[in-house]
Amino acid sequence: MQTELQHIVDTMAARVGRPALIEDRRQRVVVYSEHTGLIDDVRRTSILRRHTTPEVIAWFRDVGIMDARGPVRTPASPELELLPRVCVPIRHQDLLLGFVWFIDPTGDMSDADIATVTEAMPDLSLALYRENLLGELTSQREAEAARTLLADAPETRCEAVRSLLSDGVIAGDGEVTALVATLVGTREEPVDEPARIALEHTLVATRRWVGPREALHLVRHDHGVLLLCCGRGGGGRVTTEAAARHLGQTLRSASQGLSSVSRTVVGIGEPRPRLYDTVSSYEEALQAARVGARLPALGPLVSWADLGIYRVLSRMDTRELGAAAVHPGLAGLFAEEASQVLLETLETYLDLAGNAHATAKRLRLHRTTLYYRLQRIEQLAQTDLKDGNERLCLHLALKLARLNGDRPDR
Repeated sequence: MQTELQHIVDTMAARVGRPALIEDRRQRVVVYSEHTGLIDDVRRTSILRRHTTPEVIAWFRDVGIMDARGPVRTPASPELELLPRVCVPIRHQDLLLGFVWFIDPTGDMSDADIATVTEAMPDLSLALYRENLLGELTSQREAEAARTLLADAPETRCEAVRSLLSDGVIAGDGEVTALVATLVGTREEPVDEPARIALEHTLVATRRWVGPREALHLVRHDHGVLLLCCGRGGGGRVTTEAAARHLGQTLRSASQGLSSVSRTVVGIGEPRPRLYDTVSSYEEALQAARVGARLPALGPLVSWADLGIYRVLSRMDTRELGAAAVHPGLAGLFAEEASQVLLETLETYLDLAGNAHATAKRLRLHRTTLYYRLQRIEQLAQTDLKDGNERLCLHLALKLARLNGDRPDR
């Protein structure tokens, strides 16, 4: 089928005397003719990465290509380093399948040339419809198997493993580790469709980078999943750490300039010995990503193994368990005008196991200042920091308040 599309696009480009590129309806590159002459960075990036950037996708959608029923001349965008284009939507029985693109920097692509392209639409739409249908069926079977792997029913997980192996999607039933990629929205607006497209492009790009038949991906409502199958220990050439870094860096790059995204987080689950156990690694990666989304200080890569007490807290219904329920004295500390300084002092002191010397050094304080603050904390929280049980409750309550976003210094 790809050969048929290649023949059509080559013939079309030859007839109008300029390079042509075909994208599917999600603006992923399907096929393109030989490119000579002037092209812009957007076209170059599309060919190299097999897809365009979310910013460009959003810009073209604002121009109106998704609703177009005929050829559209799109203007230049100096900010995106984008030259003017002619876009011809590809439709099959009014179903949008994709687009044919021609760069037209001087606006001299004639109506006759555009008519030549339009005449080829019946053959092109039929060929692309066949390819989309086959591709959709394959991707739907794969996505369904991946979804089933992340479900709880043992029988269906066994069937999903058999399906993935028999279809040759995965090389073998070996070690598997889940990564969860999350886009953190801004306070002004939630994560939008261009951001979700960026997420899927990132998962696909990282999957290709990992290598054929060594990964699966799945896009869910508010996160993406990358399953590293047969990783280190199972014959894979890429470590989990390297794949997580690549996923995080690619996601940050893809989401730059999107107003709905403030930052990105990748959660890393623990490895499991076989595909059947993927759900456990996924649940860990999902919790790690959610904790990382709430706590920016943890950084863009958050491993379940390194979460410490947050492993416990993230599995609890923290909406019903507030910090004051763990230690009522925190309410008095939160109400203090200088609470931010005192909370930082207390948390550092507890993180360092009550070591006053190490705390003063970490906070760059004179020992006398530290002791004054600790005494003030004891008064406000009505506690005794010499009591191990009190220290435990305070430490747990502080971490819970941080996770819930209830702290005054958030």
